[in-house]
Amino acid sequence: MVVDNETRCLHYHTQKDIVALKFKCCDKYYPCFECHAACEDHMPEVWSKNEWAELAILCGVCDKEHTIAEYVGTNHCLQCGSAFNERCEAHYHLYFEV
Repeated sequence: MVVDNETRCLHYHTQKDIVALKFKCCDKYYPCFECHAACEDHMPEVWSKNEWAELAILCGVCDKEHTIAEYVGTNHCLQCGSAFNERCEAHYHLYFEV
């Protein structure tokens, strides 16, 4: 798995692809579900709605951790203001109960 210094990976690497997600199943950060699949031998678990207060999103620009609720509620880092890819919303169901 190749990840740049702002958490972009081979699968998602636009200017705005700067988040890593902590996977509930293994408590590890990965840039995307495809990277998780390439590195782990288990199926991912989805964070339930009652776990949305967990710090599970990492800004690749400034390393600020966000709660799931903060991430789902905004398209930018709450610390440095860097824009997150709004198209990631299409994959929320792979990570979070929506």
